[in-house]
Amino acid sequence: MNHLAHFDRTRALSRPNSGAVARLNIGCGRRFHADWLNLDLVANDPLVIPCDVSQGLPFADNTFDAVYHSHVLEHFAPDDGRRLVEECFRVLKPGGILRIVVPDLERIAKLYLNLHRKAWDREAEAESRYAWIKLELLDQMVRQQSGGMMGRYMAELQPDREKFVRSRIGAELDYCRQNKQVESATTPRTMVAQTAGSSRWRERVCRRLIKWLMGKQVLRTFDEAIFRKNGEIHRWMYDRYSLRQLCESIGFVQFECCSAIDSRIADFGTFNLDACQGRVFKPDSLFVECEKPRKLAPTPPAS
Repeated sequence: MNHLAHFDRTRALSRPNSGAVARLNIGCGRRFHADWLNLDLVANDPLVIPCDVSQGLPFADNTFDAVYHSHVLEHFAPDDGRRLVEECFRVLKPGGILRIVVPDLERIAKLYLNLHRKAWDREAEAESRYAWIKLELLDQMVRQQSGGMMGRYMAELQPDREKFVRSRIGAELDYCRQNKQVESATTPRTMVAQTAGSSRWRERVCRRLIKWLMGKQVLRTFDEAIFRKNGEIHRWMYDRYSLRQLCESIGFVQFECCSAIDSRIADFGTFNLDACQGRVFKPDSLFVECEKPRKLAPTPPAS
């Protein structure tokens, strides 16, 4: 069923949004603010509106002064990710700011190569850190069940390795432990599609039929396919260059890398979306901002 059938446009567009300033937070997970319009696949709070943004953003052109999404873009295949950024461009007002936060492929790759070299030379600390950084690079793209090897690593994390892991994923480590979860430390649970009772019933019937008709091996393939569609998997990775290429090709200007605290969005630090009291929620991140041009180039006449 189309997600727009469940989207209350009147409630969404009339909600107070910091006076005359309209701000949109896409795939908000556990971090949202009353002065923003917060969207997520599953709404676990009255301030969050359920919306499957893979189907587009249900807003008129030139609606928002700022659009923000954190650790969302990497969950889309490249073409789908491009469409999401194009939608952000469309709903932003001229001069509006887009802020994107993703895992930083460049930093992960540099750290991986550095630790690989030291581990090869049998440096004990590097050997233990190498195990984590390799998981951080690969696990969320290839895992076949929720949490994958990263989840198991955190569940069995030794105290002498905790400092390094915390330096990479920050408070997500505490969240994982408090909830006794072994699912991804980089994926909010609300990003994962949660099926309704009727859907779960249909899935159980399908599994039984597949097992009966095709056998256990095909059933495992079916289960893996269902898992890979639930939103936990990373389908692409970005560095500052590839993200700049993407944004500029869509029409954004003034692209720049920033920190978790710095922003061109007015009062951004007061919303505690990327950091709180100087503590960065996702230290492994690349933070970038760009602007929709204040004057758009005229559309050439049709030939």
